[in-house]
Amino acid sequence: MFSRQALFWFSFPYDLPGSDARFLRAARDNCAYHIRRCPEYRAICREEGFAPGQLRTIEDLSRLPVLPTLFFKRRAVFSMPSWRMAMEVTSSGTSGSFSRIGFDWGSILAGIPMVLRLGFYHRLISCKPANCVVLGYKPHRSSRAGVARTMFALTFLSPPLRRAYALKMEQGRYVPDLDGAVRALERFARSPFPTRIIGFPSYLWFGLKRMEELGMSLSLPPGSHIVLAGGWKQHHSRQVERPVLYGLARRVLGVEEDRIHELFGAVEHPVFFNACKNHRFHIPAYARVLIRDVRTLDPVPLGQPGLVNLISPLMTATPTLSVMTDDLGVLEPGEACGCGLSSPTLTLLGRAGLRDITTCAAGAAQALGKGEAF
Repeated sequence: MFSRQALFWFSFPYDLPGSDARFLRAARDNCAYHIRRCPEYRAICREEGFAPGQLRTIEDLSRLPVLPTLFFKRRAVFSMPSWRMAMEVTSSGTSGSFSRIGFDWGSILAGIPMVLRLGFYHRLISCKPANCVVLGYKPHRSSRAGVARTMFALTFLSPPLRRAYALKMEQGRYVPDLDGAVRALERFARSPFPTRIIGFPSYLWFGLKRMEELGMSLSLPPGSHIVLAGGWKQHHSRQVERPVLYGLARRVLGVEEDRIHELFGAVEHPVFFNACKNHRFHIPAYARVLIRDVRTLDPVPLGQPGLVNLISPLMTATPTLSVMTDDLGVLEPGEACGCGLSSPTLTLLGRAGLRDITTCAAGAAQALGKGEAF
């Protein structure tokens, strides 16, 4: 699928109009591939009367069959046999169920230039070695959690010297070790090399709050960064506003706001959204985002909230071309951000109710003749 490579090698990571033609070709090819190789996806397209040839303009992306993340949590759907996949990963499963998503070698190789271009643009990539504190899962052979692999991969944005983890596998389950992560931070603060803190914002908040209560403060070496990914998940009720979290990081670690980076993505949509200097998620050229009305699922104009529909032709092992998340969000003109990027911005507003997402998933299930499963 050379159209996929042409898109993900695109040199201008936020030029949506300049990438529209490449995106459409890649989306058509990706859709056709899944229709040929995945019986479930073929049945859904047939039920909705959709064919790849209907993608003539970028606006036609709204016609793609949309599969909710809940659908992947209830059903394993693949477009190639497991022996052809590079790996199979799962979502975090905080709701009690998790998605199983296959990664093909082509998607991994296509994703590398995307990560490099976005990483260099946002000054996340450095040749200077760094010590890493990962506020997340330590990789383990018994775990296929996608977030663990993602955070491990993020340690390679600069050459990693040492890694310390806040969640470690013990007796078959992950247990928190925030005290160990704090001790590692103390050691790394004395190193001449920068420190990279990577992980869940909730764990950063809990760890820094505990340090502040104990009267602890550090001055991390120059060039240190904090990279936040994964959201607050089950700690959503305790979420704090960005200025509060960033202020705590400055007081306890000496890391200024311009050294704090935010990422947004999903196992079902492995295209990373990197926050700009104003902490807004601009849509990269390698993805498109639609906001859909919660009741009708029709696309809504800029400025109106709704369900977040993520579109990208990266994956061929699993039909994740158009995925509906359980996030509520709003798209706004990029010019309003003031950072210099014209790509629209995505603001996440919270989670939708399970009933809304279940309704979306039921539509896909009914196309397969198994509506009762939802």
